Amino acid sequence: MAIPKKIQSPEKEMRFTRAAQGRLFLVVAAVMIAISFGLWVLATQGTEFEAPRLEGYACTALLPWPVIFLLLRLAVRCIRHAYLIFTPLGIEIFPLFRPEKHMTLITWQEIFLVDVDLPTQRMLLHHNAEKTSGIVLSLRPILPAQQRLLAHAMQTLMQKRAAAC
Repeated sequence: MAIPKKIQSPEKEMRFTRAAQGRLFLVVAAVMIAISFGLWVLATQGTEFEAPRLEGYACTALLPWPVIFLLLRLAVRCIRHAYLIFTPLGIEIFPLFRPEKHMTLITWQEIFLVDVDLPTQRMLLHHNAEKTSGIVLSLRPILPAQQRLLAHAMQTLMQKRAAAC
């Protein structure tokens, strides 16, 4: 698995990962591990009076493991890799799959106004004053504490931009 590269100037950027999504994948993987363990117990453990309920089907406990492996890899990827990066150049948006190919950079000059709506967990990047064009980003992959940090950062940045004009 590719690892994130070292950052030249980490003090100049803010990274937001898909940690909330990764947490969900970890929970689903843990539930599937419990199901696999339950199948194994039912297939191998019995009492002195009764044979195991799934006797002869112990191999069914191995069926969830490929899915568990994929969920764990996906969870680690979500937790380690960035979803949004705020840099001095602009906002970099990374999709979940093939981020090196489909990464989007929106420069600060392209952004006229930013609305962060925490109840609906959306961030709107408007390109004009009429708010007729722009980009809508979901904040659901980001942890709630990081969503508040992102909202504060964007509010502060927009205030600085308004003061400079």
